[in-house]
Amino acid sequence: MKAESPQVAVVMGSSSDLSVMRDAVEVLAGFGIEHEVRVVSAHRTPDDMIAYGHAAAGRGLKVIIAGAGGAAHLPGMLAAVTRLPVIGVPVALSHLDGLDSLLSIVQMPKGVPVATMAVNGARNAALLAVRILGVTDARLADTMETFQKQIADDARTQDAELAQGVGADDE
Repeated sequence: MKAESPQVAVVMGSSSDLSVMRDAVEVLAGFGIEHEVRVVSAHRTPDDMIAYGHAAAGRGLKVIIAGAGGAAHLPGMLAAVTRLPVIGVPVALSHLDGLDSLLSIVQMPKGVPVATMAVNGARNAALLAVRILGVTDARLADTMETFQKQIADDARTQDAELAQGVGADDE
C-alpha cells in the first residue's frame, strides 16, 4: 500500500528551527494531513532551495510553511519560485527577539506574497494551511469547524471559571 504524497511541506533554514516548527508538524498530524519536514537553506544551499521550490507543486504539495530566523529569506525565496501559497514563520533567535525575521518575511515586494505569522507562530501557520486545504476538502473543513467550536467552548469555560472566581473574592 503506497502512502499518500505530502500535501504540506514544513521547511526551515536549519534544524535548530525545529523547536519552533514542531508546533506546525503536530497540528498537521492532528488534522491527519500528510506532510514532510525538511531543512532547505536559502543561504547555505540556494540551488537546492530553488530546485525544491520549482518542484514542489509537481510533487503534489499544496502549501509550504517556511520557518526562518535572522535574515529569514527562505519564505520569500520559495514564494518567488513556486505558485503555491507560502506561509512564513519568523523564528526568534537570541538577537532582536525575532523582529529581524518578522520584518524580513513580512516586507515582500509586489507580486511575491507570503502570508506571515507572528514570531514563532508555527501553530497558526499550520492552522492556516488546514483552512487553505479545507477550501477543496470537505473533511478538513468539517474538522476545522469542530476545532473552532472547541476553542470557543474552551474560552467560554475559562470565562465562566474566572467570573465565578472573581465574584467569590468580592463577597
